[in-house]
Amino acid sequence: MKLDVRGKGGFVITDAIHKYLDKKLAKIDKVFQQELDAYVICKVYREGTKVEITIPIKFITIRAEVQDRDLYAAIDKAVDKLEAQIRKNKHKMNRSLQEKVGLKNAFTNDYLDIDELERELISPVKKKNIKLEILSLDEAITQMELLGHDFFIFKNDDNITSLLYLRDDGKYGLIETE
Repeated sequence: MKLDVRGKGGFVITDAIHKYLDKKLAKIDKVFQQELDAYVICKVYREGTKVEITIPIKFITIRAEVQDRDLYAAIDKAVDKLEAQIRKNKHKMNRSLQEKVGLKNAFTNDYLDIDELERELISPVKKKNIKLEILSLDEAITQMELLGHDFFIFKNDDNITSLLYLRDDGKYGLIETE
């Protein structure tokens, strides 16, 4: 696994932190046949530390964000979240995206038990460039759940840009452009 670890807000990444992340993320790396890239951002706050782990995989992205007083506890919780996402959605991802090249056989059979990242500007505004993939509604819902976001932008089967969002009542809403 290629690991890119960065510290924000004055946080310095030591060799011990890098080795600990590498050891913990090795569990996830064993799940997939392809070599993965993992992007980790560690931020320091008055209340503690925040760890964000993003792993882009062909056609999907898994992500976890955890805040804790102890950095190592935050890393453990984030890796547990990623494993839970994979465990929960492994069969769903294989089934719904099996016609997409490369994802059908993305997982190895010996699973444990069962294009571009954001660029932060100097100002507090975040900018993110995304490439819209053509997805079915079920695939978009799966991707939104994996990211842990309450909205997701994609192109539907008719190549129309669509916005999927989670409503306050827990149901999904869909906005399509003309």
